[in-house]
Formats: sequence, structure tokens, C-alpha cells
Amino acid sequence: MKTYTKAELIEALVQIRNQGFIRNKRRGNHGGIGNTLEDLLGIEENNLPLPNAGEWELKTQKLGSNALNTLFHMEPSPRALQFVREVLLPLYGWPHEKAGLLYPASEMSFRQTINGLTRSDRGFRVLVNEAQGRVEVSFDAATVDSRHADWLTGVAAKVGLGELNPQPYWGLTDLFHKAGTKLSSCFFVQAEVEMRDSEEFYFYDRIMMLSEFSIDGLVRGLHEGWVLVDFDARTGHNHGTKFRLRQNHYPQ
Repeated sequence: MKTYTKAELIEALVQIRNQGFIRNKRRGNHGGIGNTLEDLLGIEENNLPLPNAGEWELKTQKLGSNALNTLFHMEPSPRALQFVREVLLPLYGWPHEKAGLLYPASEMSFRQTINGLTRSDRGFRVLVNEAQGRVEVSFDAATVDSRHADWLTGVAAKVGLGELNPQPYWGLTDLFHKAGTKLSSCFFVQAEVEMRDSEEFYFYDRIMMLSEFSIDGLVRGLHEGWVLVDFDARTGHNHGTKFRLRQNHYPQ
């Protein structure tokens, strides 16, 4: 595997950008943008060989995509309660769309992607409690969409319609340390994608070098709605709680 100094890697990325559109070297692979760039650099998957440069990663994105990027997984506190599985799913969950088909008829779901800017149609939102130094999940029954009236009646019968008690949360210090290990310094490359005769071609147009994760940036993203918290649990399996990012916001 080829090794680079940081300056050599920057030069190599600029040379790749200057080639214009390059054919996908991993046909049929949805990770083609990143895989093709790794092949062009002669490196193994997401493993930047930069001697004495600390932990660096290579992150790629398709320009113009609306897909969310997963930053890291982290279950909320109090973790001893296994809050998603033991509280949110049984008390605030709803029948899974494939209950009685792929899963048992009793299968429940709690899938919500929430942020700090607006409440979801089921009344959930992220709140940044800076006085307590934590990010909390909040529920407001008054904001639930009328489409979910039957579900809300069930919630009222099971637990009432007040605020979550206790409220699940993440400490800002915990988030900083988690992100510090998962969001190491990276070369962030965005590519324009073009189809030619059913083949993908990539133009690695934007290249940035990012370092020094900012907890203030994460908090601002929660406030402004471009950092989101994604719950994805069903009765049979909790797929994990994720902090996610809208496109084009890695630098912030």
C-alpha cells in the first residue's frame, strides 16, 4: 500500500481533481465514490497511510445528495434504564408497518428523526439544556399531528400526556469525547456524479481538510436543524440511536 505525507496526499487529490470525470471502478457498488478514490490513491478502505499525522480519515460525499450522514451511534442516558427499548418503544411506540407480515402481529416501532428546530409530527424534539450541560429529548402532546390521534390516545392511557419523565439525554462532555473518537481529522471530498451509457463517472470537485471537532458546532447544528438524532428501534431489535448530519455541513 502506498504511503503519503500530508503534503503528498494533498498533491495527489489535486491531481485527481484535475483529471475531471473518472469512471466508477467498482461497478454496481453504491460506495463507488469512496472506493474509486481509494483505488486511485492506492490505499485500503478508509485507511490513510500518513506517517506521524495522527488519525486521519477519508470521507466522501455525492454533491447535491439529500442523504443524511451518520456521525456516530450513542444511546441516551440514563443508560441503565435502556431507555429506548424499555421506555420509548413500549410506551410511545406504534405498530410496525410490517407487523403481521415480516414480523409478529405485536411488533412495535419507534422510528423518529428529530432535531432542535422543529418538533416531529409525533411531538418529539431535541432541546439543548446548556445550564445542565446536556442535550435532552422532549415530548409535547399538544403538537402531535391529528393523523396520530389514535396513537396519542394510547400514549395517554399508558403513561399520560406530560413531558417525558425522566427525559433521556446526552451529556455535552460525553458527546465531545464520543465525537472526538469517531470524528477524527479527515480529508472531506465531494464529487459530482454523471451517468454515461449506464456507467457512473465522478468529478472530485471539492476537497477540504478538516480537523479539531467543535462541540459548539454540534450544538449549533442541533439548534439550527442540520444535526439530527435518529431513533430506529422495533420490538425485535434496536438498530441504535444515531447522531446524523445533513449534507454539506461537515465543515461547520
